[in-house]
Amino acid sequence: MITGDMGNEVIAKLLECDAMILGSPTYFADMTPELKAVIDRAGYVALANGRLFKRKIGAAVAVNRRGGAIHVQDSINHMFLMSQMIVPGSTYWNMGVGRELGEVAGDEEALNNMRDLGETIAWLLKALEAAH
Repeated sequence: MITGDMGNEVIAKLLECDAMILGSPTYFADMTPELKAVIDRAGYVALANGRLFKRKIGAAVAVNRRGGAIHVQDSINHMFLMSQMIVPGSTYWNMGVGRELGEVAGDEEALNNMRDLGETIAWLLKALEAAH
């Protein structure tokens, strides 16, 4: 058992939510090691305890300067799909372009895509609620 870090707090929040958006900047065409650690720990805990993420909504978001964001999204989606989660689409890939802190805020196409993603997630949440 790992104690003394924020991992258990993060896992608890992921277990509480109905939808999660996990995102990462792109470092050497991959997600950050911090997000990878969260995915590995949370995913394993959820799988080992009866697939606790099953039928939750999960969306992957990435930021890159030149490339690699698709690989980041794919890697995040592996955990979602192997956990039997629902992965919504949007109008394009869920990625933005920027290098410096805050630079992605100038990527209007990315911002529009994220708004569409949020609307899709909200619609799915309502549909799932109505199904119960």
